[in-house]
Amino acid sequence: MSDSFLSEIELYYSDTTEDLKTLVLSQEEVHHLTKVMRHNAGDEIYVTDGKGNIYRTVIIDISKREVKTEIKQIYSYPNKFKNITFCLPRLKNAERFEAALEKSIELGITDFIVFESKRTVARGEKLSRWNKIALAAMKQSLRSWKPVIRYAENLHKISFNGEVIIFEQKGNGTLTEYLNNNYDNNKNYFFIFGPEGGLEYTEIEALGNASLLKLTGNRLRSETAVISAAALLSTLIR
Repeated sequence: MSDSFLSEIELYYSDTTEDLKTLVLSQEEVHHLTKVMRHNAGDEIYVTDGKGNIYRTVIIDISKREVKTEIKQIYSYPNKFKNITFCLPRLKNAERFEAALEKSIELGITDFIVFESKRTVARGEKLSRWNKIALAAMKQSLRSWKPVIRYAENLHKISFNGEVIIFEQKGNGTLTEYLNNNYDNNKNYFFIFGPEGGLEYTEIEALGNASLLKLTGNRLRSETAVISAAALLSTLIR
């Protein structure tokens, strides 16, 4: 985000825009805005629609159910990672999984597929909780693109319409080398991270012509690999 003054703001979320003149904040945002931050009518606040825009607004009406604001200025930002999808395995430790999700969102990743693999211990989706974590991470890091999280019972249920990259300690090259030599903004990329114990050979083999890469010379925990990859992307892709 190039506008340095935005680093000092509080960021709220609204998916309701009225003729690009007013924004309506939902009841979930109302509590924090009025009870925690103690805002009143006439105060200036910043709101994102999760579609690349941040609005400088002034509160014009507050009720128990919603807050209505008048739009004064619009700042629009591109999604530089719109062509990158992180495929995250369910991890045995939910806190570590959620930390990996949260930190990669703070670093700019916006598209996720959570999957189960043969070595996955935890099963089932928690999309409601994951989406709450994602929304909070977006606002905390002053991002303007709301993350999208999908769920797949296994890798075979995912439609890979682009380049597939699997992070494996026996990979033939590093992510840094790959991005410097092969990255194309016009291609879609699916980054697959293994669970505890890694993906089974049959799972890797079934993905066909996937590129096998490593992040570092040493073995990383799954959640560390996710955060490391997001950090590299945020540095190397401008």
